[in-house]
Amino acid sequence: MTTRVFLVDDHEIVRRGLVDLLGSVPDLEVVGEAASVGEAMARIPGCGADVAVLDVRLPDGNGVELCRDLRAALPELRCLMLTSYSDDEALFDAIMAGASGFVLKQILGTDLVAAVRTVGEGGSLLDSRATSALMNRIRSARREDPLAELSEQERAVFELIGEGLTNREIAERLFLAEKTIKNYVSRLLSKLGMQRRTQAAVLATELRNQR
Repeated sequence: MTTRVFLVDDHEIVRRGLVDLLGSVPDLEVVGEAASVGEAMARIPGCGADVAVLDVRLPDGNGVELCRDLRAALPELRCLMLTSYSDDEALFDAIMAGASGFVLKQILGTDLVAAVRTVGEGGSLLDSRATSALMNRIRSARREDPLAELSEQERAVFELIGEGLTNREIAERLFLAEKTIKNYVSRLLSKLGMQRRTQAAVLATELRNQR
């Protein structure tokens, strides 16, 4: 079974290297590439990719936000973050954005191929240390402010979820497109470490009762 891969990196030489590396493996197929967030958002949805390999730093944004947007629009897409530096903050953000893995560009070619395969098969490259650090940070943030990670607009959507409104009703209330609200819901659930909107509704009710 072939895993279809899309590459996002602003350095052409890096993309060429990745195309040559991944394209030489029988069970991997590079189905497209992009040099920016804008290009990626325009090209990935229609290319049928199973895995997106995303550079963390891009000229018009960053791979972490791109990962979050892609995961909101394409829940089945798996994202592998590729970066030239080790940064715990970036690692945390990548996990919160729904990334399945985070690897350095210094990785050996054979290890990168294995990483893409693992992610493509639905596995995770996030080790127990990273996951433990994430959970500790989430618990700490929730003790101080459960909604600390949410933007102002995400908080507004969160409150309306707590009122039992559907995406369409929230869209009408906030004068936004229903698809936009769907993306906001996916993002806030990811930031809160939740899988279902009913969990968010319960939390919203609990917070409202504490006021």
